[in-house]
Amino acid sequence: MASSVRFTVTPIKAEDLPDTSPDVSSRSSARVRFGSRESVNRSEPYSEASGGFTTSAGGDTPDRSNLEHGDGVKLSNVYINNSHAIDDDDFYDRNLALFEEEMDTRPKVSSLLNRLANYTNLTQGAKEHEEAESIGEKRKPSKSPQMGTFMGVYLPCLQNIFGVILFLRLTWVVGTAGVLQAMCIIFICCCCTLLTAISMSAIATNGVVPAGGSYFMISRSLGPEFGGAVGSCFYLGTTFAGSMYILGAIEILLMYIAPRAAIFVSDTPDGEASAMLNNMRVYGSIFLLLMSLLVFVGVKYVNKLASVFLACVIVSILSIYTGALVSAFSPPAFPVCMLGDRSLSQHELKDGQCAKTVMMPPDPLPQETANVSESFNGTDAPPVTAAALEKTTKLWLYFCNSSELNAVCDDYFLHNNVTQIPGIPGLASGVITENLWSSYSAKGDVLERGSHRSAHTPAVSNHYPYVFADITTSFTLLVGIFFPSVTGIMAGSNRSGDLKDAQRSIPIGTILAILTTSLVYLSCVLLFGACVEGVVLRDKFGDSVKGNLVVGTLSWPSPWVIVIGSFFSTCGAGLQSLTGAPRLLQAIAKDNIIPFLRVFGHGKANGEPTWALLLTAVLAELGILIASLDLVAPILSMFFLMCYLFVNLACALQTLLRTPNWRPRFSYYHWTLSFLGMTICLALMFISSWYYAIVAMVIAGMIYKYIEYHGAEKEWGDGIRGLSLSAARFALLRLEEGPPHTKNWRPQLLVLLKLDEDAHVKSPRLLTFASQLKAGKGLTIVGTVIPGNFLQTYGEALAAEQTLKLLMEKERVKGFVQCIVAQKPREGISHMIQSSGLGGMRHNTVVMGWPHAWRQSEDPQSWKTFINTVRVTTTAHLALLVPKNISLFPSNSEPCTEGFIDVWWIVHDGGMLMLLPFLLKQHKVWRKCSMRIFTVAQMEDNSIQMKKDLATFLYHLRIDAHVEVVEMHDSDISAYTYERTLMMEQRSQMLRQMRLSKSDREREAQLIKDRNSMLRLTSIGSDDDDETDGLDKSADHRRVHMTWTKDKALQLLSNTQTNTASCCSTPEGFRDMLNIRPDQSNVRRMHTAVKLNEVIVNKSHDARLVLLNMPGPPRNTEGDENYMEFLEVLTEGLERVLLVRGGGSEVITIYS
Repeated sequence: MASSVRFTVTPIKAEDLPDTSPDVSSRSSARVRFGSRESVNRSEPYSEASGGFTTSAGGDTPDRSNLEHGDGVKLSNVYINNSHAIDDDDFYDRNLALFEEEMDTRPKVSSLLNRLANYTNLTQGAKEHEEAESIGEKRKPSKSPQMGTFMGVYLPCLQNIFGVILFLRLTWVVGTAGVLQAMCIIFICCCCTLLTAISMSAIATNGVVPAGGSYFMISRSLGPEFGGAVGSCFYLGTTFAGSMYILGAIEILLMYIAPRAAIFVSDTPDGEASAMLNNMRVYGSIFLLLMSLLVFVGVKYVNKLASVFLACVIVSILSIYTGALVSAFSPPAFPVCMLGDRSLSQHELKDGQCAKTVMMPPDPLPQETANVSESFNGTDAPPVTAAALEKTTKLWLYFCNSSELNAVCDDYFLHNNVTQIPGIPGLASGVITENLWSSYSAKGDVLERGSHRSAHTPAVSNHYPYVFADITTSFTLLVGIFFPSVTGIMAGSNRSGDLKDAQRSIPIGTILAILTTSLVYLSCVLLFGACVEGVVLRDKFGDSVKGNLVVGTLSWPSPWVIVIGSFFSTCGAGLQSLTGAPRLLQAIAKDNIIPFLRVFGHGKANGEPTWALLLTAVLAELGILIASLDLVAPILSMFFLMCYLFVNLACALQTLLRTPNWRPRFSYYHWTLSFLGMTICLALMFISSWYYAIVAMVIAGMIYKYIEYHGAEKEWGDGIRGLSLSAARFALLRLEEGPPHTKNWRPQLLVLLKLDEDAHVKSPRLLTFASQLKAGKGLTIVGTVIPGNFLQTYGEALAAEQTLKLLMEKERVKGFVQCIVAQKPREGISHMIQSSGLGGMRHNTVVMGWPHAWRQSEDPQSWKTFINTVRVTTTAHLALLVPKNISLFPSNSEPCTEGFIDVWWIVHDGGMLMLLPFLLKQHKVWRKCSMRIFTVAQMEDNSIQMKKDLATFLYHLRIDAHVEVVEMHDSDISAYTYERTLMMEQRSQMLRQMRLSKSDREREAQLIKDRNSMLRLTSIGSDDDDETDGLDKSADHRRVHMTWTKDKALQLLSNTQTNTASCCSTPEGFRDMLNIRPDQSNVRRMHTAVKLNEVIVNKSHDARLVLLNMPGPPRNTEGDENYMEFLEVLTEGLERVLLVRGGGSEVITIYS
């Protein structure tokens, strides 16, 4: 009985794998190894040829073939020429014998299912680095993920969403915007995150989401360019979130826990703000250093503290609700001192007296028993009594600059009373009616009660002990400041590897967390508005309530519950950001899509992203140097909003494109919801801060273009490819509606290139000329024909295609490559001309090279293929461009400094001759050349009028060119022309005879070789069936003779009596050629070619390029050789010639 095959999964680190897979560096990988039960070799090399799986087989049969990776060791097959293949069941089942030859690439279903069953996705995120390991130490077997929805998704999302804004800024947002607008802000922000969570749930349940979270989702859905750009923005957002949390922790520390710990102290009110900012910078930098060291030393400590920090958040929120309920029965005592409707800072009232003057008893009493008998706050003169003594307070000193009762005081101070109001009126007080409406203010304004307005214009002086607004507020500003408090919804998707059932837990946990936090935020807005006085809500730092945290005044049993809880929760959130951001950067770096970030993919032996942590700390320090929580919050809002925007875009795009792989388990999504979420994200970006939005988009755009030009090419099956396909399909269907208008006509090129035996392009300058003609516009298809059988030469075709692609990249030609394998090159070219392109996106112009040395070639196939291509393009109504002497054409690095492009317009065939020089002059090589147009006038033509008409025509065409009309007088056919024609016909007959003789000799030798070696030897580019296409069919019977013998010659001589076409087929026929009289039609054609050539050489001998009409081939194929001779005579003596043959349609127009 044969031993069974076992599949074992051995986890390996991502950096141990080669960079062949696009996903292999961005997530933990598993290597599946096929081995026998006897042994499993853990040190086997990674086999790239087997698709990432190293296959080894062992057994007891000594003759079994093995797959080995050694030098010089044969790689034998188990089913080809193997005598044991019939009896061996270890490899393939007998029932699958039909498929055994493809088992290496198409495994059995049982093998696939077994492999999937044994696959374990390693845990991602910070948890995978908790177990420290050395390089040589064996990895411990990983446990299967066991976390459920509550612990794995719900609580992490709650911890990431609740943050510093809830404790430090929500009361201020409610007081400034009012209850209604604050609920509107929260509703918009929560709708944005809820819609994003729906889209994210659809993407996250459409497959496994490894480390990187939203970055992985966007990059695999929208491609590496978008993924890298948005992933970088998400990284920056997470990094600045760390800065924001640290600044929040420092603010709590210096404002509410230990105000005396401030290093910088200002003696004047003007310098207080800057001193506070400097304190934030110093302490923030110290905190950042300590947190970074903690993250560097061990992430496991951060993860263990996470539950403690979450408990602090939950206790703090519960204390708010408890305090609000308690305030309905017994409101806490937090009196607020008011001067009229203006709130006073109790920090400045050092004597604790909220009054203008106090009445002191006249008898000298011990100071500790002194009583205030009466406080006077009126506007009339104080009554004079013998029993009491009136004394001024600190407040009097501030507003009157003197402690004397008769001092000159501030006008507002004199006309308004000093009163005390409860800062927390309680839930049953009805204060919510005053807090419903907004009360925005400018920087430096005094905070006043919203429902009462002062009778006098406020005196703005920061020397008075008022509570001032520190920044100018608006609805849009509050949106930007509040939005970070709803971020953090990606925490669940980032931990997909830790979940028992990620595809069920991520949607439920994330959406429940968003609904919970939204409910908490909305209820807190109502509670704050119903319990706290409006002027206290607008007091950002709690100056009017003796420097207490405003939300702490509402908490029960003590404000310290909120203060301590919020401090630890913000520290924990900062640690989480400093833990998550480096891993996100490491995931981007390991994907290798941004080359200069590659160094940040490395880390410690256990995978800790050391370099990424260093960069994160440096960037976070930049945020701390800003030192203002209100300035940092909109920055990270931009980056998070951009990330959420693209998550929604990815979901909408996949849904609309209906890609076959789009099968999310979460079914409660719709593309309209994704578009709505995307619209809200975009609107929030510009609402909160339009200039930050533009900066974030510019950063993302720059990263996008960088990845597009310099990044590594990745194929992730992204949605942008599908979108491109849909757009291309739509455009192609539109193009099918009709031929392009003359105004839109431009040459769409099919460039025919020939490869030599070493697969090198024979005339690379053809592609250079095509790039100069196109200037990057329109369609370019580069084609070649590989002679042979497709089944045998498929590899050569792929190699040729790669060669052409490299050449196109070198010449900067954007287009497509098409390689056709055909038995006969002539037929291959014909098929390519007929079938290239798709729909309306087809070529309309063929560019091909001139057959060099066709006169000296014994093989006629080069020029016969050329003439056949001319005929095919004419039949297909395509334009044809034939550059002659292409090797002399300038390269892209050799611009012509001066000279002429001469156009010889002999016949009109659509205006190609006018359009081509104009297009060439758009390129830098030909830009400085001038254009001259020559046309030929006969004796009966009015050359002067022709010149005027041509100049007018060019003026209407908007083409700047010099015009000249050349007169060609009728003349007798010269002796030179007659002699040239005679030589051409004699040479044609001689070559025909020589090729016939050569053909017969080759056939005889071929038969002998075929009999001896069974090998077929044919020269590349020759077609046996077409070698004598120019001969009469009546001569076919002579092609069976082998060599020239005396008997054969006599036999052919006897055949001349019945076959007149054989007059030149015998050796004696060569003497008869001296008696040939040239054909009159050939003489006329030669006369035209000679005369035109004389005129062209005379006028254009110094031109950089000459364009002239290419005459068509003769209808009778017997004159093909003469046609080539006519073209040679026509272009003789010219350095660079472009023969142009129009496609029969107009390509240029005078109309706009």
